[in-house]
Amino acid sequence: MIDVALFPIPNSVNFPGVPCPLHVFEPRYRQMVTHCIEHNMFMGVCHTEKVVHEKSSDQTVADALNSNQSTYKPWDIFSAGPVELLEELDDGRLLIQVDTSVRLQLREEKQTLPFSIWACEELPDVACEGPALVELEQSQAKILTRLLAMTHANEDAQEMLQSEFWQSMPATKFSFAVAGLLGMPADTSQHLLEMTDAQQRLTTVLDMINAMGSEIN
Repeated sequence: MIDVALFPIPNSVNFPGVPCPLHVFEPRYRQMVTHCIEHNMFMGVCHTEKVVHEKSSDQTVADALNSNQSTYKPWDIFSAGPVELLEELDDGRLLIQVDTSVRLQLREEKQTLPFSIWACEELPDVACEGPALVELEQSQAKILTRLLAMTHANEDAQEMLQSEFWQSMPATKFSFAVAGLLGMPADTSQHLLEMTDAQQRLTTVLDMINAMGSEIN
């Protein structure tokens, strides 16, 4: 089990290996950032199922900085990783980055206030080897080729996709990283995140890219 401080954010779905920058202003979550850094604890950033407690309306910026906002029921599968403090602003707001490195599933809440800490279990992919790994790498190559074709007029995108980082990325890691590139509705992203078959993820992503290409053409 892994203890994780949980940050539920509506429509925020993050994939392992894809850094998650955040602007933190609520007192409880600023406290959570400090706790994670001081205790070397992972932070999990997750999509939400529903609102448990609605925030007060018509708040000023000062109100928001000194009171907690809405409380949410978290989705039970999410990505987590260590927290890096990038900047602390004069009014106390924090700019951070969560270096998501692992996909987890909630098991037991160990602390509720002032912020939530859960005991979590890693959710790994099913093993992929032999012919299945070859098929996975072929799907990866198809996606890269399709993205390069679609972004042929974008020099920055071409440079990124042709970089050593993207060209030599292991296929399983690629299946999460490429999902992080696409602008998808949160529920679609959550569906991809919950897939434990990397081939299924890549097939789904390729279908989405092909559909996007058809709309462009």
